[in-house]
Amino acid sequence: MAQKNYTLLLEKLEQNKTWPLLYMFKFITPNEDGKVKKVVSYLPDHGEISYKHTKNLKFVSVTCKAKMPSAQSIVDVTIAINKIDGIIAL
Repeated sequence: MAQKNYTLLLEKLEQNKTWPLLYMFKFITPNEDGKVKKVVSYLPDHGEISYKHTKNLKFVSVTCKAKMPSAQSIVDVTIAINKIDGIIAL
């Protein structure tokens, strides 16, 4: 995700006036080299995490619902996870 997209995400999130906000993170990652564990390590500890595998088990969808304190905290998590090679943010 380009810096411009992070700025747009931050602007949209900041329009919400009610914080903390229940936010759903969703990422698709290749099921290899511990990438699922890496994704989970960046997600909020207090989040509710679920997984869904593709039929051939090559990819895993990781979803996390968590109360986030601010728009910047959401963007920070998204930036950190997107640095992992092969990740798709939804």
